[in-house]
Amino acid sequence: MPVATAPALSMSDEQRGELEVIARSSSLPHRKVVQARALLLAGDGVANEEIARRCETTSDTVRRWRARFGESGVAGVGVIAAGRGRKPQVPAATVEAIVADTLHARPPDGSTHWTTRSMAARHGVSKDLVARIWKARNLKPWQVATFKLSNDPDFEAKLVDIVGLYLDPPEHAVVLCVDEKTQTQALDRTQPSLPIKPGRAGTMTHDYKRHGTTDLFAALNAATGQVLTECRRSHTHTDFLAFLRRIDREVPADLDVHLVLDNLSVHKHAEVNKWLANHPRFHAHFTPTSASWLNLVERWFRELTDKRLRRGVFTSVRELTDAIATWVNHWNHDPKPFVWHKTAEEIIAKVRRGRAALDHHTKSSTDH
Repeated sequence: MPVATAPALSMSDEQRGELEVIARSSSLPHRKVVQARALLLAGDGVANEEIARRCETTSDTVRRWRARFGESGVAGVGVIAAGRGRKPQVPAATVEAIVADTLHARPPDGSTHWTTRSMAARHGVSKDLVARIWKARNLKPWQVATFKLSNDPDFEAKLVDIVGLYLDPPEHAVVLCVDEKTQTQALDRTQPSLPIKPGRAGTMTHDYKRHGTTDLFAALNAATGQVLTECRRSHTHTDFLAFLRRIDREVPADLDVHLVLDNLSVHKHAEVNKWLANHPRFHAHFTPTSASWLNLVERWFRELTDKRLRRGVFTSVRELTDAIATWVNHWNHDPKPFVWHKTAEEIIAKVRRGRAALDHHTKSSTDH
């Protein structure tokens, strides 16, 4: 008596293409890849028993895969039906206790945060289980983010002013973000560094020799990304005035100059105020206190530090200043402006949420 063979599984060209992608994957769950391969064989007319042999499963399982594909298409491939699969072995109360301790308690030894091992020891579970619970709830007790809310009474007015310069700059004017990177050190390493090679990162000693410092003045053009720099031996109001005169010479005389500055005392020195009053095309805009992130030149300083200074070796201040000048020249040859996206209203709303959260936490801590 002839053996009945199931007809070839019906599928569209698009479905076949999706199944082929899944079947070739090395990152998707194994069950999903195997099911995709089985369905492709079924689409080619291979018998269920032969598919089961090739996929190391049973013919009944192949029939269920075919039936689910007929109902759900590619979306049903590899999906575990509700109520099936391995049942959790840890009581829900234990999971809730681990989450609660992560959020609200500290280790008994006085450590500032939990590790998977310390939390596992507390609740008598494995560290891998703790890691899975944290991952599922996006809890990362080993990380901490720094922040500082400005206490400037004029925070919102100053914020609106500076963000307005970025998002809607005035016509016939240039917006320059100005600041100093003070005490930039010329550091030499105590031993030669080793170059990068396959399987090993480049190396440098953790200790160093100091060969002096320089104070870097920088003015970032917010529109073009070009930077005007000058290295000086100090950062007094006299040095700042010299840099302002340099800006005055470099910027075309028919343009107004809007300076974004922080609240460093030299920026508000009486001699500086007098010079600004005598040069009416210059307009100073001060960031709120504890809000240096509003000054885009800080972002450029990070580029300089990460790409040239942090891993650099300098045996003298002259070598350091020459390196800075070379790097700046390359930057200005193909400048990359930092584009500001957030509106003042969005930032103010976020700051207000931060204040509310901080006030609530402070009040809760006081009440307890």
